[in-house]
Amino acid sequence: MAKLLSRFAGFFSSRTLVGVDKAGNRYFTRKEEIDGILKEKRWVIFKGEEDPTSIPVEWICWLNGQRKQAPTPEELAELERRRELVKQNIELLKKKDEEERSSRNRQSKRISKSESPDLKSFIQQFPSDSLEQKIGSEDTSDAKGDTDDKERSSEPTGSGESFQPGTWQPPA
Repeated sequence: MAKLLSRFAGFFSSRTLVGVDKAGNRYFTRKEEIDGILKEKRWVIFKGEEDPTSIPVEWICWLNGQRKQAPTPEELAELERRRELVKQNIELLKKKDEEERSSRNRQSKRISKSESPDLKSFIQQFPSDSLEQKIGSEDTSDAKGDTDDKERSSEPTGSGESFQPGTWQPPA
């Protein structure tokens, strides 16, 4: 019982205030000997309601032992300044994105069906061996009954009962 009482009294007397965050949460540490090994215990005392989401990332890292030193007030102020800068940049990017979307919407509203793109000029960009000519030549060769190896299509033809396995060969 005396050991428990001394440990309880030692808990309050040997704790050291390490820092306070902007929400008012206080962070403490104390050295404790466990099985002959001196270990450092770290904890937080919340101001008001216990809300773990109110703890800043820097303090979480310190509590978990990922940081050896507690964050300094200067470091916390610098990180807060950076976070504010990021928030401002996000707002600017959102405004630019919204302006781009509205300008695209205005441009798309200007184009009507009568002002559709000229597909004939687009098709003229391709070589004279267009798809329509190839399809037309295949239709005529099938109608004539030409099945020479020279004029074979690069794709297999025939289906159902007219298909003959092994007749198709890749283009040379």
